[in-house]
Amino acid sequence: MSNTLLNEKRRVRRKAGIRKHVIGTPERPRLTVFRSIKYVYAQVIDDYTGKTLVAASSVKSEKGSNKAAAAAVGKELAEKARAAGVTHVAFDRNAFKYHGRVKALADAAREAGLKF
Repeated sequence: MSNTLLNEKRRVRRKAGIRKHVIGTPERPRLTVFRSIKYVYAQVIDDYTGKTLVAASSVKSEKGSNKAAAAAVGKELAEKARAAGVTHVAFDRNAFKYHGRVKALADAAREAGLKF
């Protein structure tokens, strides 16, 4: 098995363990982050109703570096969430390390007013 497939299997297993504990409620929805090689995606999800309240991604972003694009996504997501009435969220790093783009997105969301 190649290292890429092995790493993906491990990430999915870690994700399942994290999702046992991180649950989005109507009062405190879950902010989940997914990063691909090119882009960063983030959503605020209410797990009880199964609905995505707010979403943002770096697909249409004009930022140069990946960290800058991730920070822009975090800021955009926080602004949309506050407009939708969400101030507190549960952060789900989706089995990615809290480092680099994931950390940049989280820091920008905190600076823009989300609490987690």
